[in-house]
Amino acid sequence: MNRLTVCRAAVLAAALGFSAAHAASVVTSTGATINASTMRNNDTVDGFIVTYRNGSTERSNAQAVAQNVTAAVGRAKLDAASMKATPSQAVSVQWKRKMGIGSDVVRTSRKLNRTEALALMQQIASDPAVAHVEPDVRMQIVKDTVKTSSVGTSTPNDPNFSYQWHMRPGTGTVETIGTDTSGYANYGGSNASTVWPSYDGTGVIVAEIDTGVTQHPDLNLALANAGYDFITDAETSGRAADGRVSGGWDTGDWTTASMSCATQTNSSWHGTHVAGTIGAMTNNGVGVAGVAAGSQVLPLRALGHCGGATSDIADAITWASGGSVPNMPANPNPAQVISMSLGGPGACEATDAFGSAIADAMSRGVTVVVAAGNDSDDTANYSPSSCPGVITVSSVGITGKWAFYTNFGKLVSVSAPGGGIYQNDDESTGVEVDAGFVWSTLNDGKTTVGNPIYGEMAGTSQATPHVSGIVALMIQAVKNAGLPALSPFQIQEALVESARPFPINEGYALGSGIVDANAAVQAALSAAKTELPVALTSGKAVVTAGNTGDSLLYSFTVPVNATNLTIRTAGGTGDVSLYAKDGVPVASNGANADASSVKPNTNNESIVIAAPSPGTWYVRVTGVKTFANVQLIASYVAH
Repeated sequence: MNRLTVCRAAVLAAALGFSAAHAASVVTSTGATINASTMRNNDTVDGFIVTYRNGSTERSNAQAVAQNVTAAVGRAKLDAASMKATPSQAVSVQWKRKMGIGSDVVRTSRKLNRTEALALMQQIASDPAVAHVEPDVRMQIVKDTVKTSSVGTSTPNDPNFSYQWHMRPGTGTVETIGTDTSGYANYGGSNASTVWPSYDGTGVIVAEIDTGVTQHPDLNLALANAGYDFITDAETSGRAADGRVSGGWDTGDWTTASMSCATQTNSSWHGTHVAGTIGAMTNNGVGVAGVAAGSQVLPLRALGHCGGATSDIADAITWASGGSVPNMPANPNPAQVISMSLGGPGACEATDAFGSAIADAMSRGVTVVVAAGNDSDDTANYSPSSCPGVITVSSVGITGKWAFYTNFGKLVSVSAPGGGIYQNDDESTGVEVDAGFVWSTLNDGKTTVGNPIYGEMAGTSQATPHVSGIVALMIQAVKNAGLPALSPFQIQEALVESARPFPINEGYALGSGIVDANAAVQAALSAAKTELPVALTSGKAVVTAGNTGDSLLYSFTVPVNATNLTIRTAGGTGDVSLYAKDGVPVASNGANADASSVKPNTNNESIVIAAPSPGTWYVRVTGVKTFANVQLIASYVAH
């Protein structure tokens, strides 16, 4: 078995030029917002995403946009008149395109350093017609460690299924994988194989936004030609000219030292590996098994040489979900699930390109699943994993331990098998083992497409498609039962509620537990585990009641700059526990709660958070004993 190691991106927060304290957008005097957190200190950028207000001239006039930004270049002292001493550094502006979310993409004639880019964005935002501006930075595949090899039932006849510990139950069964000489208790498996006798994702389309796919005998490529290559820049796409083309094919993402990313790497075939985890054909006597073999993967290429532009990825999200993107045909195969194993530094907000595109997709009923990242850091510092509403996935290994590379934090929804790389999932050193990786489809080409093979990768990129495939199983189960389709929130709630407890508590926030496909399907079919939250009004009490074990879910919106968030229960009879969480549904057992109050034999519970994050908070009142006439009240101090 040949091994090829691709260095993971190990960019820590200290090196990013921002911190959680700087995550919020800057609000200008005109009310416009600027989010520059996606730019690191040494980054350069020549693209900007500008959102104009509805009703403004620029909103529907490309020439007006170009004039507006050109004027901002002058105010930022980057124009020819200001650059007389160095005329080659003078900046001009070109309008490039309108995005599906209604924003405009503009390009400058040269790359700007962070200081110049900030100055320009500030001047763009000073126009009252502007609502939001951000740099059009490049996102990357969530880089993984890779090994390659040529190697409708719960035990399919796919010959390499024996390697796929990640598809089997995480019940502690000792498994010896591949060429390993030691076995490991499998507590990290997704339990997908238990579901296959009943559900395989038939009828569900999963859009995979990645590097595209390659020809492979173990992949259902029925929608490959129906996919799209969203990369607009010729250097990034590898084509002779700028512009998008039909077909979701991966033509390679190798890099050379002469490219703008100034690195040299082989092609990753990342999208092919992810696609196999979602939907490799199962029980066909070939290769490996996929989580949802009956689903159809719609491949969208948005990552190429040196990554992919935020604006291209955002358009891919819009198009995948059935939204309209200017100058593109309608998508005849809109997805129910979008899977993204990609990202970069920066805190995502609702007004950003990613935040807007994802919100629009969710409004169409599409569930969005995103990798937390492989930087051993808080995922709140990365995008799109920190976008509101997404299902953010961290990684565990075969033993159920946290993978040493995985991002973590309170924005993580669940963890899933991504591989721990080393013996016994030990941290960052030791001997690589077959049990440390996720097995799927690959290609052996160094640059351009070669031969189809099978191989192993490890990362949150691998954890994410497990969850995406499980969502497809959930959607099929609900449809087959004749039940109303679940909203993206309800899908996330069911995943959070059904996650399996971690075998040990290692002190990292990795969501409510390890995803369990069978439990997730059952949760999706349960009204109690997919209840919509009841909205709370600040200072106004609601009366709660229930039996032992009942759990009631509430939501509460906290505005920007609010302080002293207080949530409490009082009065009535019985005994309740109180849990609260920011941005992600809180589990009824409080496994993922940001704050809790669990006093014994009382209803008088209280949570106080001095400086709450703005946005939606979720509250659980869970009955330790039967309870009645218990008042729940939430409030904050507005500023």
